[in-house]
Amino acid sequence: MEATVSGVPVHYAEHGSGTPVLALHGAGVDHREIAGALEPIFRSVPGFRRLYPDLPGMGRTPAPGTINSNDDVLDLLLGLIDSIIGDEPLLVMGQSYGGYLARALANRRPEQVVGLALICPVGARTRNVPAHEVLVSSADLTGKLSPELEASYRSYFVVQTDETLSRFQELLAPAASLVDEPGLMRIFSNWEVRHRAEATTTYSHPVLILAGRQDATAGHTDPWELMEHYPRATFGVLDRAGHALAHEQPTLMQALVVEWLARAREQ
Repeated sequence: MEATVSGVPVHYAEHGSGTPVLALHGAGVDHREIAGALEPIFRSVPGFRRLYPDLPGMGRTPAPGTINSNDDVLDLLLGLIDSIIGDEPLLVMGQSYGGYLARALANRRPEQVVGLALICPVGARTRNVPAHEVLVSSADLTGKLSPELEASYRSYFVVQTDETLSRFQELLAPAASLVDEPGLMRIFSNWEVRHRAEATTTYSHPVLILAGRQDATAGHTDPWELMEHYPRATFGVLDRAGHALAHEQPTLMQALVVEWLARAREQ
């Protein structure tokens, strides 16, 4: 599906009906990664309308010259909400880079965004991350990936099995050729949003924060510092999980996401 926001055609996938859930993917991929991680969860929890946009410069959403910063991306997402959701209450989920944008959306519209879930979220800056450490290495990669994609897989996953390789091939690899690298560089050169979420009042709705114990991109100590801003947050650090936590610990993530959805529904 597609919605035009401020002249930009924003591609998104939509599934189900009920309370809107806007789910934002990370950098260098497209909506297929987070949709592939979340749809198995939502199939067992009815009553939610899931919306998965391609962020600018990734997937089928372009990054024209009018989008020069994460503030511009945030304005585009707010316009998308107005276009396809309106003023209806919604939940927002974000993975990695998408988590940074999700926090900013919740900060800008705390009355409309009534639940927030962050999976391996990055922040305004990243500190205190461990070195990349492969815990399980049993995948047979022979002839299955190009050298570039193999390097990406090996640097992303700490659990390298046939199962995670299959997820990478299905949900991540197809998006690699669709990335507008110059567009992302232009946006990311103005990374920090104007109104940093943790610099303002606390957010009072149910929150879930998941971090990988072996996450060499976002770490787990920086996400923990968000807890002071989110008094209704559940925080989980999962062992045997890096930045690809959603693929390496899907069963644990499902249990925690379902519990968060139940807390959000209580409101």
